[in-house]
Amino acid sequence: MKLKLSFSWLLFCLFATDQTFAAQPLKLDWIELIPQSERNQFNEQGMPKINHEGGPAKQNKIGSVRKELDGSLVKIPGFVIPLEGDENTVTEFFLVPYFGACIHVPPPPPNQIIYVNMPQGAPVQRLWDIIYVIGTLKASEMSNDIAQAGYTIQADSIEPYDDQ
Repeated sequence: MKLKLSFSWLLFCLFATDQTFAAQPLKLDWIELIPQSERNQFNEQGMPKINHEGGPAKQNKIGSVRKELDGSLVKIPGFVIPLEGDENTVTEFFLVPYFGACIHVPPPPPNQIIYVNMPQGAPVQRLWDIIYVIGTLKASEMSNDIAQAGYTIQADSIEPYDDQ
């Protein structure tokens, strides 16, 4: 009886531990989407300058993605650029690292834009501030008229941003 109980307890502990680790997404900062070898170039250029004159700003397509992140469950903060949805929910959007990217300034490079697909939809009223997106990251391109994204996320959920 004692051996059976100990074995059951061991299985429970292994299963519970596995579930705990599996459920925790990798919390990323935007700089972590840039390969280490390219980060100095990004830091020198910094954020693009705002330009409200003329036609749409051109996106700088320089920059690689980190293929080793492909398939990772991640949690990343950002701002939403809605692409598809209705007056209540947004089902497709770009997640970008700073407010206004893709609208009034040159869009960030593709490795700093994530295309997010969220079939269940995200409430529109929660998308005007910075949020966290949690889901499976893919190192794959997606393009539309606004910009080219170097990553995609199949979103499981969104959460309010906290700076901790």
